[in-house]
Amino acid sequence: MKRRKILIVRTDRVGDVVMITPMVRELRLTYPDAFIATLTQHQAGDIFLHNPHVDVSITDDLTRDTFWKVIRELRQHAFTDGLLVMPTKRATYQMFLAGIRNRIGVGHIFYEVVTLMRGVSRNKYIPLRHEADYCMDLARMIGVVTQNLQPEIFVTEKERDNASNILQRCGVEPDQKNIFIHTGSGGSSPNWSESRYALLINRILNEYQDSGLKIILTAREMSDQFRSTLKVLPGNRVINVSQSYKSLRELITMIAHADVLVSSSTGPLHLANALNVGCIGLYCHRSMNCATLWGVFNPRSVNIEVPEEYCNKHCSVDKEKCAFEEGITIDSVIESISQLLAGNNK
Repeated sequence: MKRRKILIVRTDRVGDVVMITPMVRELRLTYPDAFIATLTQHQAGDIFLHNPHVDVSITDDLTRDTFWKVIRELRQHAFTDGLLVMPTKRATYQMFLAGIRNRIGVGHIFYEVVTLMRGVSRNKYIPLRHEADYCMDLARMIGVVTQNLQPEIFVTEKERDNASNILQRCGVEPDQKNIFIHTGSGGSSPNWSESRYALLINRILNEYQDSGLKIILTAREMSDQFRSTLKVLPGNRVINVSQSYKSLRELITMIAHADVLVSSSTGPLHLANALNVGCIGLYCHRSMNCATLWGVFNPRSVNIEVPEEYCNKHCSVDKEKCAFEEGITIDSVIESISQLLAGNNK
């Protein structure tokens, strides 16, 4: 029987790409001898480094210059199956021109239809399921049977040591409790304002003033005003490492050292979930942003969502205007932090 060669394609954001890591694992378990590859944007390729289930990680910078380069690389591998998890015209034609016969996408978009791509339906998201589950539907089309949706990222001991050294240079000792807070979202999801995050940071400092706990900030889009606010906080317990990592991979390995990570539904939160780090995700109630679709679910995670009653009262009817800022209380985040730290034996 011809060896199966499977390509999984997802060329959007980092957090979205994390959602295909369960597919990779379950495809490997189903087809142990298969050749399995991923196609992502260049930066997101770091997610699959050292992943034992991936034979090759192919990347595309989505420019005109690399369109045919990617096609040539795909042709070299002679894939038997191609799973297009997030539909894009570019990837659809790349897979078609690469000669992948069994191609499966999502829905029935024009460019998928004209290239004779099969598709799975999300049934208008009714009933609503997790994004990783929707991704898995494509793997199920070629024989995978599973309900295990836990994302995973693999980090070597050498990488952990290097990240520990970076954190120590920034003032974080290995035996110190820490809370990573990622204040940015890149517009990918509703989020607190920086002033709201500043209130949270002050509360944490007060709650844990005698513990030596450090707060680690990772978002590169922090404003100058917010950075100035941090400088006047007492005790050098808030550390900005946003300029200390040179790649997504270095950020991943630093997050692997977190006791707790707090963030809205964006890349670093989903990285923490895949690293089995204690994480607290902040979500709005709108169906396309809620915890049911994007929630973190490793055993050390907490999802906090704007309550339905609050949403109905303060958000617009179409949910485009979101009252996220006040919809999640600082008290609820502090309580979740306390629970996660209590269960962490670092």
